[in-house]
Amino acid sequence: MICAGRRHLVRTLADLAAQQGVELQTFLNQAVHKRAGYPAPISSPGARALLFDGEQVDAYLTGRPAPLLRSEGDDQEHEDDDLLDRREAAAVLGVVPDSWRVYKRAPLLTEHMTVVGGVEHWPRGIVHRYRDTRPGRTAATGRPTGSGDQVPRDELLPRTAPLLDADPAVTATAVVEQLGVTRSTAQGALTRLRADRIADLVQKRPELSPDEAAAALGYPPALARRATARAVTVLRARAAAPYLDDVAAAAHRAGWTTTETVPDVQFPGGDRVVAALVLDGDQAPVPALVWDERYGWRTAASRRHPITRDASSEGGGVRYLAGGVTPPPAALIAALSA
Repeated sequence: MICAGRRHLVRTLADLAAQQGVELQTFLNQAVHKRAGYPAPISSPGARALLFDGEQVDAYLTGRPAPLLRSEGDDQEHEDDDLLDRREAAAVLGVVPDSWRVYKRAPLLTEHMTVVGGVEHWPRGIVHRYRDTRPGRTAATGRPTGSGDQVPRDELLPRTAPLLDADPAVTATAVVEQLGVTRSTAQGALTRLRADRIADLVQKRPELSPDEAAAALGYPPALARRATARAVTVLRARAAAPYLDDVAAAAHRAGWTTTETVPDVQFPGGDRVVAALVLDGDQAPVPALVWDERYGWRTAASRRHPITRDASSEGGGVRYLAGGVTPPPAALIAALSA
Protein backbone atom coordinates (compact mmCIF):
# COMPACT_ATOMS: atom_id res chain seq x y z
CA MET A 1 0.00 0.00 0.00
CA ILE A 2 0.93 3.63 -0.33
CA CYS A 3 0.74 5.12 3.14
CA ALA A 4 -1.38 8.22 3.58
CA GLY A 5 0.61 11.35 2.80
CA ARG A 6 3.42 9.54 0.96
CA ARG A 7 2.06 9.46 -2.58
CA HIS A 8 4.57 12.10 -3.67
CA LEU A 9 7.42 9.81 -2.61
CA VAL A 10 6.41 6.87 -4.81
CA ARG A 11 8.99 5.80 -7.40
CA THR A 12 8.83 3.26 -10.18
CA LEU A 13 11.65 1.02 -11.37
CA ALA A 14 12.23 3.48 -14.20
CA ASP A 15 12.58 6.27 -11.63
CA LEU A 16 15.14 4.23 -9.66
CA ALA A 17 17.15 3.49 -12.78
CA ALA A 18 17.20 7.16 -13.78
CA GLN A 19 18.26 8.13 -10.24
CA GLN A 20 21.33 5.95 -10.62
CA GLY A 21 21.99 7.11 -14.16
CA VAL A 22 21.46 3.80 -15.96
CA GLU A 23 18.98 2.46 -18.46
CA LEU A 24 16.01 0.60 -17.05
CA GLN A 25 17.03 -2.67 -18.69
CA THR A 26 20.52 -2.35 -17.24
CA PHE A 27 19.02 -1.74 -13.82
CA LEU A 28 16.84 -4.84 -14.18
CA ASN A 29 19.68 -6.99 -15.51
CA GLN A 30 21.83 -6.04 -12.54
CA ALA A 31 18.86 -6.67 -10.23
CA VAL A 32 19.86 -3.70 -8.16
CA HIS A 33 16.49 -3.59 -6.40
CA LYS A 34 16.91 -7.21 -5.28
CA ARG A 35 20.22 -6.73 -3.49
CA ALA A 36 20.41 -7.41 0.23
CA GLY A 37 19.25 -4.45 2.24
CA TYR A 38 17.49 -2.72 -0.64
CA PRO A 39 14.08 -1.44 0.51
CA ALA A 40 11.20 -3.79 -0.26
CA PRO A 41 8.54 -2.65 -2.73
CA ILE A 42 5.47 -1.04 -1.28
CA SER A 43 3.39 -2.85 -3.91
CA SER A 44 1.38 -5.88 -2.83
CA PRO A 45 3.09 -9.30 -3.10
CA GLY A 46 2.74 -10.61 -6.64
CA ALA A 47 2.19 -7.19 -8.22
CA ARG A 48 3.57 -6.85 -11.75
CA ALA A 49 4.49 -3.18 -11.52
CA LEU A 50 6.75 -2.59 -8.53
CA LEU A 51 6.61 0.68 -6.65
CA PHE A 52 9.02 1.90 -3.97
CA ASP A 53 9.07 4.54 -1.28
CA GLY A 54 11.55 7.23 -2.38
CA GLU A 55 12.56 8.22 1.14
CA GLN A 56 13.53 4.65 1.94
CA VAL A 57 15.51 4.32 -1.30
CA ASP A 58 17.35 7.60 -0.70
CA ALA A 59 18.30 6.45 2.78
CA TYR A 60 19.63 3.16 1.45
CA LEU A 61 21.71 4.83 -1.26
CA THR A 62 23.31 7.22 1.23
CA GLY A 63 23.97 4.55 3.84
CA ARG A 64 21.41 5.81 6.32
CA PRO A 65 18.82 3.61 8.07
CA ALA A 66 15.65 3.45 6.01
CA PRO A 67 12.62 4.91 7.80
CA LEU A 68 10.00 2.37 8.80
CA LEU A 69 6.65 2.63 7.05
CA ARG A 70 3.37 2.38 8.87
CA SER A 71 1.48 -0.90 8.67
CA GLU A 72 -2.27 -1.32 8.58
CA GLY A 73 -3.74 -0.65 12.02
CA ASP A 74 -0.79 1.44 13.25
CA ASP A 75 -2.60 4.74 12.76
CA GLN A 76 -6.34 4.31 12.41
CA GLU A 77 -6.86 8.06 12.23
CA HIS A 78 -5.15 8.27 8.83
CA GLU A 79 -5.38 4.78 7.37
CA ASP A 80 -8.57 5.57 5.42
CA ASP A 81 -6.33 7.65 3.15
CA ASP A 82 -3.93 4.79 2.44
CA LEU A 83 -3.95 3.83 -1.23
CA LEU A 84 -4.53 0.16 -2.06
CA ASP A 85 -3.73 -1.58 -5.33
CA ARG A 86 -6.10 -4.12 -6.85
CA ARG A 87 -4.75 -7.07 -4.88
CA GLU A 88 -5.05 -5.25 -1.59
CA ALA A 89 -8.50 -3.93 -2.44
CA ALA A 90 -9.68 -7.39 -3.49
CA ALA A 91 -8.42 -8.76 -0.17
CA VAL A 92 -10.63 -6.27 1.68
CA LEU A 93 -13.66 -7.68 -0.16
CA GLY A 94 -12.49 -11.26 0.24
CA VAL A 95 -12.35 -11.94 -3.51
CA VAL A 96 -9.57 -13.02 -5.86
CA PRO A 97 -7.59 -10.20 -7.50
CA ASP A 98 -8.83 -10.98 -11.02
CA SER A 99 -12.43 -10.39 -9.88
CA TRP A 100 -11.54 -6.83 -8.91
CA ARG A 101 -11.84 -5.89 -12.58
CA VAL A 102 -15.59 -6.35 -12.16
CA TYR A 103 -15.96 -4.75 -8.74
CA LYS A 104 -14.00 -1.63 -9.66
CA ARG A 105 -16.72 -0.69 -12.16
CA ALA A 106 -18.94 0.37 -9.25
CA PRO A 107 -19.52 4.16 -9.41
CA LEU A 108 -18.11 4.76 -5.92
CA LEU A 109 -14.85 3.00 -6.78
CA THR A 110 -14.62 4.49 -10.26
CA GLU A 111 -15.01 7.99 -8.86
CA HIS A 112 -12.18 7.57 -6.34
CA MET A 113 -9.72 5.56 -8.42
CA THR A 114 -6.31 7.20 -8.80
CA VAL A 115 -3.23 6.18 -10.79
CA VAL A 116 0.15 6.27 -9.07
CA GLY A 117 3.24 5.12 -10.92
CA GLY A 118 1.03 3.72 -13.69
CA VAL A 119 -0.88 1.54 -11.22
CA GLU A 120 -4.53 1.96 -10.25
CA HIS A 121 -5.19 2.56 -6.54
CA TRP A 122 -8.19 3.20 -4.31
CA PRO A 123 -8.34 4.84 -0.85
CA ARG A 124 -8.75 2.25 1.88
CA GLY A 125 -11.69 4.12 3.37
CA ILE A 126 -13.54 4.07 0.05
CA VAL A 127 -12.96 0.35 -0.39
CA HIS A 128 -14.25 -0.23 3.15
CA ARG A 129 -17.31 1.91 2.44
CA TYR A 130 -18.06 -0.04 -0.73
CA ARG A 131 -17.60 -3.32 1.12
CA ASP A 132 -19.99 -2.27 3.87
CA THR A 133 -22.71 -0.85 1.63
CA ARG A 134 -22.64 -2.99 -1.49
CA PRO A 135 -25.93 -4.79 -2.26
CA GLY A 136 -26.62 -8.04 -0.49
CA ARG A 137 -23.80 -8.07 2.06
CA THR A 138 -26.27 -9.29 4.67
CA ALA A 139 -26.37 -12.75 3.11
CA ALA A 140 -23.58 -15.21 2.48
CA THR A 141 -24.60 -15.44 -1.16
CA GLY A 142 -24.74 -11.66 -1.54
CA ARG A 143 -28.54 -11.48 -1.37
CA PRO A 144 -30.85 -11.70 1.63
CA THR A 145 -32.37 -15.16 1.94
CA GLY A 146 -35.69 -15.36 0.15
CA SER A 147 -35.29 -12.09 -1.73
CA GLY A 148 -36.04 -11.88 -5.41
CA ASP A 149 -33.95 -10.73 -8.34
CA GLN A 150 -33.61 -7.00 -8.95
CA VAL A 151 -33.00 -7.40 -12.68
CA PRO A 152 -35.89 -8.23 -15.08
CA ARG A 153 -35.43 -11.58 -16.75
CA ASP A 154 -35.11 -10.13 -20.25
CA GLU A 155 -32.31 -7.82 -19.06
CA LEU A 156 -30.32 -10.46 -17.19
CA LEU A 157 -28.08 -11.71 -20.00
CA PRO A 158 -27.43 -8.25 -21.53
CA ARG A 159 -26.40 -6.94 -18.12
CA THR A 160 -24.32 -9.97 -17.20
CA ALA A 161 -22.45 -10.10 -20.52
CA PRO A 162 -20.34 -6.96 -19.85
CA LEU A 163 -19.18 -8.44 -16.55
CA LEU A 164 -18.02 -11.57 -18.38
CA ASP A 165 -16.39 -9.39 -21.05
CA ALA A 166 -14.43 -7.55 -18.39
CA ASP A 167 -13.39 -10.71 -16.55
CA PRO A 168 -13.63 -14.19 -18.12
CA ALA A 169 -13.12 -15.61 -14.63
CA VAL A 170 -15.95 -13.62 -13.08
CA THR A 171 -17.81 -15.62 -10.44
CA ALA A 172 -21.48 -15.87 -9.61
CA THR A 173 -20.70 -14.04 -6.37
CA ALA A 174 -19.43 -11.04 -8.30
CA VAL A 175 -22.55 -10.99 -10.49
CA VAL A 176 -24.72 -11.17 -7.37
CA GLU A 177 -22.92 -8.16 -5.92
CA GLN A 178 -23.13 -6.12 -9.09
CA LEU A 179 -26.68 -6.90 -10.23
CA GLY A 180 -28.54 -7.78 -7.05
CA VAL A 181 -29.77 -11.18 -8.24
CA THR A 182 -29.81 -14.51 -6.46
CA ARG A 183 -26.81 -16.79 -6.72
CA SER A 184 -28.69 -19.40 -8.75
CA THR A 185 -29.80 -16.73 -11.22
CA ALA A 186 -26.26 -15.41 -11.54
CA GLN A 187 -24.84 -18.90 -12.02
CA GLY A 188 -27.44 -19.71 -14.67
CA ALA A 189 -26.72 -16.53 -16.60
CA LEU A 190 -22.97 -17.12 -16.57
CA THR A 191 -23.43 -20.73 -17.67
CA ARG A 192 -25.64 -19.70 -20.59
CA LEU A 193 -23.30 -16.94 -21.73
CA ARG A 194 -20.17 -19.04 -21.46
CA ALA A 195 -21.83 -21.98 -23.22
CA ASP A 196 -22.94 -19.83 -26.14
CA ARG A 197 -19.49 -18.29 -26.50
CA ILE A 198 -17.81 -21.68 -26.33
CA ALA A 199 -20.17 -22.95 -29.02
CA ASP A 200 -19.48 -19.86 -31.15
CA LEU A 201 -15.74 -20.46 -30.98
CA VAL A 202 -16.05 -24.18 -31.76
CA GLN A 203 -18.13 -23.36 -34.82
CA LYS A 204 -15.56 -20.81 -35.90
CA ARG A 205 -12.64 -23.14 -35.17
CA PRO A 206 -13.86 -26.74 -35.56
CA GLU A 207 -10.47 -28.13 -34.62
CA LEU A 208 -11.10 -27.07 -31.02
CA SER A 209 -12.92 -29.22 -28.50
CA PRO A 210 -15.35 -27.45 -26.14
CA ASP A 211 -12.81 -27.76 -23.33
CA GLU A 212 -10.11 -26.23 -25.51
CA ALA A 213 -12.46 -23.44 -26.57
CA ALA A 214 -13.26 -22.69 -22.93
CA ALA A 215 -9.56 -22.47 -22.14
CA ALA A 216 -8.97 -20.20 -25.14
CA LEU A 217 -11.69 -17.88 -23.88
CA GLY A 218 -10.04 -17.69 -20.47
CA TYR A 219 -12.70 -19.61 -18.56
CA PRO A 220 -11.21 -21.43 -15.53
CA PRO A 221 -12.07 -25.17 -15.60
CA ALA A 222 -13.86 -25.01 -12.25
CA LEU A 223 -16.16 -22.25 -13.53
CA ALA A 224 -16.61 -23.60 -17.05
CA ARG A 225 -17.52 -27.21 -16.33
CA ARG A 226 -21.28 -26.70 -16.62
CA ALA A 227 -20.89 -24.30 -19.51
CA THR A 228 -18.71 -26.73 -21.47
CA ALA A 229 -21.30 -29.48 -21.08
CA ARG A 230 -24.09 -27.12 -22.10
CA ALA A 231 -22.06 -25.93 -25.10
CA VAL A 232 -22.12 -29.48 -26.47
CA THR A 233 -25.91 -29.39 -26.23
CA VAL A 234 -26.04 -25.93 -27.81
CA LEU A 235 -24.01 -27.19 -30.76
CA ARG A 236 -26.47 -30.06 -31.28
CA ALA A 237 -29.34 -27.59 -31.16
CA ARG A 238 -27.69 -25.40 -33.77
CA ALA A 239 -27.16 -28.42 -36.00
CA ALA A 240 -30.86 -29.28 -35.71
CA ALA A 241 -32.06 -25.71 -36.30
CA PRO A 242 -32.38 -25.92 -40.13
CA TYR A 243 -34.52 -29.05 -39.83
CA LEU A 244 -36.76 -27.50 -37.18
CA ASP A 245 -37.16 -24.39 -39.31
CA ASP A 246 -38.23 -26.55 -42.26
CA VAL A 247 -40.92 -28.19 -40.10
CA ALA A 248 -42.14 -24.78 -38.95
CA ALA A 249 -42.35 -23.59 -42.55
CA ALA A 250 -44.32 -26.71 -43.54
CA ALA A 251 -46.75 -26.17 -40.66
CA HIS A 252 -47.27 -22.59 -41.77
CA ARG A 253 -47.95 -23.65 -45.36
CA ALA A 254 -50.52 -26.08 -44.03
CA GLY A 255 -52.29 -23.20 -42.31
CA TRP A 256 -51.51 -24.43 -38.80
CA THR A 257 -49.62 -21.31 -37.73
CA THR A 258 -50.54 -17.70 -38.39
CA THR A 259 -46.92 -16.76 -38.94
CA GLU A 260 -43.85 -18.71 -40.03
CA THR A 261 -42.55 -18.81 -36.49
CA VAL A 262 -39.24 -20.23 -35.29
CA PRO A 263 -39.53 -23.19 -32.87
CA ASP A 264 -38.76 -22.35 -29.25
CA VAL A 265 -35.65 -24.36 -28.37
CA GLN A 266 -34.99 -25.25 -24.73
CA PHE A 267 -32.42 -27.31 -22.85
CA PRO A 268 -34.16 -29.21 -20.02
CA GLY A 269 -31.53 -30.29 -17.55
CA GLY A 270 -28.93 -28.62 -19.72
CA ASP A 271 -28.07 -31.84 -21.52
CA ARG A 272 -30.78 -32.40 -24.16
CA VAL A 273 -32.45 -30.42 -26.90
CA VAL A 274 -36.21 -29.94 -26.93
CA ALA A 275 -38.16 -27.59 -29.21
CA ALA A 276 -41.78 -26.48 -29.13
CA LEU A 277 -43.84 -25.32 -32.09
CA VAL A 278 -47.13 -23.69 -31.08
CA LEU A 279 -49.87 -24.21 -33.68
CA ASP A 280 -52.13 -21.17 -33.38
CA GLY A 281 -53.98 -21.53 -36.68
CA ASP A 282 -57.74 -22.25 -36.78
CA GLN A 283 -57.20 -25.52 -38.67
CA ALA A 284 -54.39 -26.82 -36.45
CA PRO A 285 -54.99 -30.49 -35.49
CA VAL A 286 -53.31 -30.10 -32.07
CA PRO A 287 -52.35 -27.15 -29.83
CA ALA A 288 -48.61 -27.65 -30.25
CA LEU A 289 -45.84 -29.96 -31.40
CA VAL A 290 -42.77 -30.84 -29.37
CA TRP A 291 -39.52 -32.24 -30.76
CA ASP A 292 -37.17 -34.12 -28.46
CA GLU A 293 -33.77 -35.09 -29.87
CA ARG A 294 -34.12 -38.49 -28.18
CA TYR A 295 -37.61 -39.46 -29.37
CA GLY A 296 -38.64 -37.21 -32.23
CA TRP A 297 -42.02 -35.50 -32.46
CA ARG A 298 -45.02 -35.65 -30.15
CA THR A 299 -48.20 -33.67 -29.75
CA ALA A 300 -48.85 -31.39 -26.79
CA ALA A 301 -52.11 -30.55 -25.07
CA SER A 302 -51.19 -26.98 -24.10
CA ARG A 303 -50.14 -24.02 -26.19
CA ARG A 304 -48.98 -22.13 -23.12
CA HIS A 305 -46.87 -24.93 -21.64
CA PRO A 306 -46.17 -27.45 -24.41
CA ILE A 307 -42.92 -28.71 -22.88
CA THR A 308 -43.77 -30.61 -19.72
CA ARG A 309 -41.37 -32.09 -17.22
CA ASP A 310 -42.44 -35.68 -17.79
CA ALA A 311 -43.96 -36.60 -21.13
CA SER A 312 -42.34 -40.01 -21.51
CA SER A 313 -45.69 -41.74 -21.95
CA GLU A 314 -48.73 -41.05 -24.10
CA GLY A 315 -52.09 -39.86 -22.84
CA GLY A 316 -53.62 -36.56 -21.82
CA GLY A 317 -53.22 -35.10 -25.29
CA VAL A 318 -49.72 -36.45 -25.75
CA ARG A 319 -49.12 -38.72 -28.74
CA TYR A 320 -45.76 -39.69 -30.17
CA LEU A 321 -45.53 -39.61 -33.95
CA ALA A 322 -43.82 -42.36 -35.87
CA GLY A 323 -41.12 -41.77 -38.45
CA GLY A 324 -37.92 -41.58 -36.44
CA VAL A 325 -36.25 -38.62 -34.80
CA THR A 326 -36.20 -36.39 -37.90
CA PRO A 327 -39.00 -37.41 -40.28
CA PRO A 328 -39.35 -35.30 -43.45
CA PRO A 329 -41.53 -32.26 -42.79
CA ALA A 330 -44.05 -33.36 -45.43
CA ALA A 331 -44.37 -36.79 -43.80
CA LEU A 332 -44.96 -35.18 -40.42
CA ILE A 333 -47.70 -32.95 -41.82
CA ALA A 334 -49.30 -35.92 -43.54
CA ALA A 335 -49.28 -37.98 -40.35
CA LEU A 336 -51.07 -35.25 -38.42
CA SER A 337 -53.55 -34.60 -41.22
CA ALA A 338 -54.67 -38.22 -41.47
